[in-house]
Amino acid sequence: CEEKLACVLCKRMMYRIAIEIMKKEGAHGIVTGASLGQVASQTSQNLMAEAYRLNYPIYHPLIGLDKKEIIRIAEWIGTYTPSIGPGVCCTAVPDHPATRARINEVLRAEEKVGIEELLQQTLDRTRVVKP
Repeated sequence: CEEKLACVLCKRMMYRIAIEIMKKEGAHGIVTGASLGQVASQTSQNLMAEAYRLNYPIYHPLIGLDKKEIIRIAEWIGTYTPSIGPGVCCTAVPDHPATRARINEVLRAEEKVGIEELLQQTLDRTRVVKP
């Protein structure tokens, strides 16, 4: 696949995994920490491409907040410290990630990597950890 689409493809895979867990757990949607423009790949066009044809609600409650507001909320709900720990940052981010992913390119790239088989392999090794 095109390296520039790595972030969008990764997010789509994470959403697919989350959807399967959501269904097993009886949840009614996915909540993300996405905020427009906080990183190069979080553009409105990429958010649309990431959710294309997934057919489940994806909520972005932080979408318009700035970094300081997001950090304050993360500290309040207890997710800030784990989010900055070792091994949390993605090391596969391309030098020039797509900022305007085209849906047809994304679908073609998923076809090339055999996304359904990859999803099943991942789900077979997934476990839900509850507090």
